[in-house]
Amino acid sequence: MAIKCGYVYLLTNKTNTVVYIGVTSNLQKRLYEHKQDLVKGFTSKYNVHKLVYYEVFDSITDAIIREKQIKGGSRKKKIDLIKNLNPEFKDLYGEL
Repeated sequence: MAIKCGYVYLLTNKTNTVVYIGVTSNLQKRLYEHKQDLVKGFTSKYNVHKLVYYEVFDSITDAIIREKQIKGGSRKKKIDLIKNLNPEFKDLYGEL
């Protein structure tokens, strides 16, 4: 049986004013869906398409636990998390 890995990711809009947190087992596929607005919802409504942060986990369960930790934090903590890895808020999608 193959072990799926998991990802937690943070997206923002062009002006870095909206932060979205997601979890997935296939980061490239999920980001493509966000960027193409294939799934209607928060990210398509607010044009949140820029990948600014992500973490990789050995299991989707671990990724879900981490997603809940991040979501439970303040907006400042989320912004600080992004700035520590990606101070310029550049789109990391091309680096995957």
